[in-house]
Amino acid sequence: MKTDFLVIGSGIAGLTYALKVAQAKPNKKITIITKAVADETNTKYAQGGVAVVNDLAHDSFDQHIQDTLTAGDDLCNKEIVHLVIKEGPERIQEIINWGTQFDKDVQGKYQLGKEGGHSTHRILHHKDVTGKEMERALLEAIKKQSNIQLIHYCFVLDLITQHHLGYLITKSTPNIECYGAYVLNLQTHQIEKIEAAITVLATGGNGQVYRTTTNPSIATGDGVAMAYRAKARIENMEFIQFHPTALYEQGISPCFLITEAVRGDGGILRNKQGDAFMENYDERKDLAPRDIVARAIDNEMKRAGIEHVWLDCKHMDLQKFKQHFPNIYAKCVSIGIDVQKDMIPVAPAAHYSCGGIKTDEWGRTSIQNLYACGECASTGLHGANRLASNSLLEAMVFAHRAYIDSINKFDEANCSSPIGGGQVGAWNAAGTSKPREMILITQSLKELQLLMTDYVGIVRTNERLRRAMRRLDILFEETEELYQKTQVSPQLCELRNLITVGYLIVKSAQFRKESRGLHYNTDYPDKSALVQSIVL
Repeated sequence: MKTDFLVIGSGIAGLTYALKVAQAKPNKKITIITKAVADETNTKYAQGGVAVVNDLAHDSFDQHIQDTLTAGDDLCNKEIVHLVIKEGPERIQEIINWGTQFDKDVQGKYQLGKEGGHSTHRILHHKDVTGKEMERALLEAIKKQSNIQLIHYCFVLDLITQHHLGYLITKSTPNIECYGAYVLNLQTHQIEKIEAAITVLATGGNGQVYRTTTNPSIATGDGVAMAYRAKARIENMEFIQFHPTALYEQGISPCFLITEAVRGDGGILRNKQGDAFMENYDERKDLAPRDIVARAIDNEMKRAGIEHVWLDCKHMDLQKFKQHFPNIYAKCVSIGIDVQKDMIPVAPAAHYSCGGIKTDEWGRTSIQNLYACGECASTGLHGANRLASNSLLEAMVFAHRAYIDSINKFDEANCSSPIGGGQVGAWNAAGTSKPREMILITQSLKELQLLMTDYVGIVRTNERLRRAMRRLDILFEETEELYQKTQVSPQLCELRNLITVGYLIVKSAQFRKESRGLHYNTDYPDKSALVQSIVL
């Protein structure tokens, strides 16, 4: 297959980019590929909302910028923060025009929520399923574009670069170029080659590298791993955000997210004794930034020897709770929790990767013709810790910027035939056979998730990181041996990708010899001379 624009991923970043290109280039072909159904993305599970300056009478760009910089603990790229915050309202208006319905009050004004780290109410939301509503609107708009092809159940194996033309590629190789991707069609079980002039990675997060996560099962870090194999630059992978309040259900993962907006509306965290403990950790109490709240909960759990704390919503207005959080209410009822009488058991869970594929202000990676946006990208917005509800905003802003830059590049290069002559060969599966024992894959995945949770979680030490790296080396060797002699499958490739992501997280954590934002190492409890970013 040949296409003009190849978009890998169908979350808000990928869909926004594809829709904009399709409308600007009606005679060009845009192909979106996703490894599950189109709406099974991290976007779908974004509950709280999207942060944007909407009410200038009570908010300002400067306030939102300062809140973002404060949360990022001095590691944000200030220029990026300014452009995202200031371009945000226009991007929000676009998605409203495409059909997204944010909640309004009886006067027709948008209801604005408040979450941790925000100095005022600025969160647009659709009940407690904001991401799902935005995804719905985008998919409806996508269906109306005749030049967009959306392919489901298609797993990307690797990006195509000069390496596949027979050249030796290293990280110091200048002008590495991307020509598309090899994909495994999960319906035909055939490995296919897709050549593209422009390729966009919008593959989402990597929460499945941990045992407990709010991310869906598809969040296996595929984009980051394949970009790293293609010799793209990866940065700041040590900053993994653990959402403080995932619903605690023993042995259940992915776990149900209790959005921060519940605390914004008055929910209070309590410990085993029933005390509201956040005032002991931060003057902002329950609405402190996520890194602070997650560490506080982790400390309370370890101190008392318990597996969760409690979120107290008993004092909140029940009708308002049902109206604003209908899915959370329904979930609580389904497991026997009456929010008027019972507190909700919550514990931190891996939620968001602040690092990823390094990009510039236009979404360009270090590889030519390859862009990245959304959670898989590291744009400089989040720094050491993401401000709540900034992720959907970032995805839209950088999807737009990547669209602007890539169509200009497409026009200038006239690159409708990126390779020409079919120089890139078919996928070479010679010498491989069907796997005989899936236990080799499933057990390795369990080991990976356990070691990352126990050694590379909310609180880290040098010794834990060393142990994690030694065990990752063994898992890597075993999995690569299996990969070389076994026919590829999604399970094997996801394991391979997650091991790569685990390595990048651990290696970055070892390089950062301080505690900052989401990275807390008890051997370096204080902030040191600022290292702006860890690039691998």
